[in-house]
Amino acid sequence: MMRPIIEFCQSNMHNGTDAILKELENHPDYDVVEYGCLGNCGQCYAMPYALVNGEIVSADDADSLYTLIKEKIAEADAWANLDLD
Repeated sequence: MMRPIIEFCQSNMHNGTDAILKELENHPDYDVVEYGCLGNCGQCYAMPYALVNGEIVSADDADSLYTLIKEKIAEADAWANLDLD
């Protein structure tokens, strides 16, 4: 199973994503990366967001974003564990 990659934009930390980043960094099965810029400036300015396995996940507040990130990881895990034979 592939480890989820969760990417954060340093410029988005004012939206509360710094606490999410710190929380997820403590999880041994996640790869958490912080970049100076992820190139989504309009979204970055407006709301908390992150990339989960390359897909944008955004929410109205940091707590909701954390929940959506966890759901996106669970969804990816479910797909990875499907037996397609």
